[in-house]
Amino acid sequence: MKKFLLAAALLAWGAAAVPSQLPKPGGVKGAAARPTSTVINADRLLEDVRILSADAMEGRGAGTAGGAMARAYIVRRFADAGLKPLWPSYEQPFELPAGEGGAPRRAANVVGYVRGKAHPDRYIVVTAHYDHLGIRNGQIYNGADDNASGVAALLQLAAHFGREQPDNSMIFAALDAEEMGLIGAFALVRALRADGRDLALNVNLDMVSHSERGELYAAGAYRTPALRPLLERVAARAPVRLLLGHDRPEQRHDDWTNQSDQYAFHKAGVPWVYFGVEDHKDYHKPTDKFETITPAFFVHAVETILDAVQLLDADLPAVEKKKDGA
Repeated sequence: MKKFLLAAALLAWGAAAVPSQLPKPGGVKGAAARPTSTVINADRLLEDVRILSADAMEGRGAGTAGGAMARAYIVRRFADAGLKPLWPSYEQPFELPAGEGGAPRRAANVVGYVRGKAHPDRYIVVTAHYDHLGIRNGQIYNGADDNASGVAALLQLAAHFGREQPDNSMIFAALDAEEMGLIGAFALVRALRADGRDLALNVNLDMVSHSERGELYAAGAYRTPALRPLLERVAARAPVRLLLGHDRPEQRHDDWTNQSDQYAFHKAGVPWVYFGVEDHKDYHKPTDKFETITPAFFVHAVETILDAVQLLDADLPAVEKKKDGA
């Protein structure tokens, strides 16, 4: 996520052997008391984070065995949610920069969709990267908040809109190689543009489970002002403190526009909303584990994001009109 590391450093990380099996479902251990929700499946949300950030996933480095294991898990969860593959399969492979010795390496996004009932040829693209930093100096960087949390949230959105058909078609993409410079996001945008898809909006989720202050940010309204009143409506009723910001050029590093996968859409002229938390003490450290997320905040953050996506889906024509004609 934010402050992504130089690709050269990441390329030096090696892949280990594939563990014999995925982490098994089990109770949530080590976190605070399990929160509940009437809007999303809180148990499944937390379990997805626990599994994706388990040691067996080896930090989900792009091009590694752990990354492939995480991808296989996400493919199964896409099928569970009833998503259809956008292309011949859920996986969209792409090349990574060569590793040590010049050997080519491959990674893959996981992409599915739900057809819209009112505007089937117009797409909202919901993204969250599933890769993290892998293993470094013998330590596993589990990446629970960054970004198993965003993927788990994406899976909840996919399940919801799989049950309740949206007005616009929705593409759900779990992206690879974000930590290497948003490689998967740019590969996805290129493929969607090559298909001639009408991309109306990107909603990107990156680090949404860890905030002791209960603060979730929605960036993007400065770049597309028509989004502001819609996001303010969500903020007024949100169960977390939803703040708008981190999207103005004069903020320099605190402008998150180019610091996660929404930047690929921004470069293509597609409006975007990025949901995330500010950096915390466990960001890009081995301590970013399931036990250090804040579960109650996480559940309420995902409820808030779902509310926002529902509203944006319903009012998307107004957003487009104001963007084009303001």
